Amino acid sequence: MRRPVDRRERVLARRRRRIRVRFRDTQFRRPRRLVQGAFQLSDSGFGVTVRLHPQIVPHGGRRDGSVLTMGSSEIVAAEPQLFVTDFERAIGFYVDTLGFEVAFTYGEPPFYGQVRRGGASLNLRKVNGPVYDGNFLATEHDPLAATLTTYKLGPLHDEYQAAGVVFHQPLQTEEWGSVTFIVKDPDGNLLLFSGAEA
Repeated sequence: MRRPVDRRERVLARRRRRIRVRFRDTQFRRPRRLVQGAFQLSDSGFGVTVRLHPQIVPHGGRRDGSVLTMGSSEIVAAEPQLFVTDFERAIGFYVDTLGFEVAFTYGEPPFYGQVRRGGASLNLRKVNGPVYDGNFLATEHDPLAATLTTYKLGPLHDEYQAAGVVFHQPLQTEEWGSVTFIVKDPDGNLLLFSGAEA
């Protein structure tokens, strides 16, 4: 005997069917909405603006129906730390060439900071000495420092090409369907840019 289905279950089942039909050709899932916030630490006397980590909320909630809230312990962002030998040169490359903006710098002269573009944040830290030694690079094939994703990669690739970026790996379609290219920063950090389509 079939159990009676209430109205809410029918509505949810209908929505699931529509979503499956609408996105049947989608190869991988991406967040639909990005919620960000910022606040001022004026009471502490530092005068620093702190950006809250982006909070990803797909379609207003998660698959199980619950909603991700600001008090949640869910991991909502990862911020790779890239080591650089010349902090000013690195900031210049990320801002002037790759189109990032400076979120903050720390120290006098600056030795630590963050750049961001869209939902991606990269931390830069000055080190004294080479970022990668010859032995490491001789044994590792393309050691990626960070992966940055977008929906359409072609326009970003064109923007970087016009800016004179030298690509470590050209724009290509991978076996698993992603479109990728790799950029090397002045210190040898490899950034993989990935998208669903060119």
